Amino acid sequence: MIYEPGFFRNQFSNYSSIQSLIGDFLNDRVSPSLIASFHKIKQDKFTRTVRDEHLIFKEVISSNDDLKALLCHPILYKHAICVIEPAEHVGINSYGEGVRASSNIAFLNQYIADCDSILIPLWKTGKLDSELLMALLSNCLAVIVEGGHPTVKDSQSFSDLNISLDELQQISDEILLSRGLKTAPGIFICLGHQLAAQSHIRLIKRATQAIIRDLDPNSFKSLSYYQNLIDTCNRIKETGQNLLVYKDNKKVASGWNDPCFAVALNEIPEVGEVELLHYSHTGEHPSNEFSKLHIYHELTSHQDQGIVEDSITYEKDLNIVMFHSDEVNEEAILFANWSYGELHKALSPVRKSISVSNLSWLLNLPTSIEILCSTSAKGQICTEVAATCINYRDYETHHVRRSFSFQFHPELLDDLREFKFSGLPTYRKLKNDDGVRMLMRVIYEAIID
Repeated sequence: MIYEPGFFRNQFSNYSSIQSLIGDFLNDRVSPSLIASFHKIKQDKFTRTVRDEHLIFKEVISSNDDLKALLCHPILYKHAICVIEPAEHVGINSYGEGVRASSNIAFLNQYIADCDSILIPLWKTGKLDSELLMALLSNCLAVIVEGGHPTVKDSQSFSDLNISLDELQQISDEILLSRGLKTAPGIFICLGHQLAAQSHIRLIKRATQAIIRDLDPNSFKSLSYYQNLIDTCNRIKETGQNLLVYKDNKKVASGWNDPCFAVALNEIPEVGEVELLHYSHTGEHPSNEFSKLHIYHELTSHQDQGIVEDSITYEKDLNIVMFHSDEVNEEAILFANWSYGELHKALSPVRKSISVSNLSWLLNLPTSIEILCSTSAKGQICTEVAATCINYRDYETHHVRRSFSFQFHPELLDDLREFKFSGLPTYRKLKNDDGVRMLMRVIYEAIID
């Protein structure tokens, strides 16, 4: 195990330098890197490093013993990004290559920000000790849940891996609940984006069931607060059970118990470069429940205008790379956003009583989730929920912490190849790639929350 953070400036990479290097990368599209001289000195060594999994990553976790050893060295993981691999690759590209996109993540972090990456290949290791894993993921710089070739609509598609869909869902649930004060943001990509969407519905179901079943009315000073929570949960349950999901005017899911409620087959598989557009909807929908969810999202979007929307507005004509056939349903995310908001309002007056109860985890739920953008190809909207911002408004300070999810692959260039096969891109090329800029912008903004 190498205990000093950084590669180009070994021992000297830290939070401030990482922040400065990412900020300078985003500042314009033409200036050279602040560590260009170090790039030149170590170019040959870095090229060899990129071609070896055990070198491009500062650490590769293989067991619980690896987690224990790593947790003894906070200087390493506090200045590193953890990359979770649900599967061995994200798909097969036109070159016949299985694309292990996490290696590109490690390259980008190191080359742009001299930021180390730690790989957690769950598809190989199987389920790890939850307490140890979350101790690492909560305290690193950021957590990236990568894509993968299986489909969350079919648990059997994970049968060749050492981890099941249900076990991955549990980890996704825990990551979403771990975004507390001074914790690592989550960035969920492609399959990770879909896992997060399913986790939102799982967590909302779990929360409403726990409140109705386990909440003690005698623990509140006023019975009205208890009744308000119960009424809120019943409204959420009724809406979730009755909400319909449509694609191309065809019903694909009926209610939150439907296995395709959160994620369903996209109308058209998207592979390659597409344009990002602001998310919008007319509000017209066959489901009677849709209108209130859409209006509520309009309020959320207005309150939480964020970096992805700003990028679309000011940088114009953003083109990113898609590599998927499933997509997250907008109805499910609109429902999750409304449900989180309703729970937050109902929990807020009783947060002190809840915080010292066995239901204290309810206060770790997101408070809203915003659909940031959609994709367009040949003038048609293809993926309505191309990215989300998951907001956590602190009950006491009202400060908002954020995590993000992307259906697209910001770490892949338009050839959909790993850099170790396609050749290492130049700093200037990366500076002008919309997907890479988006990834760096999200990492930058998320780590300063």
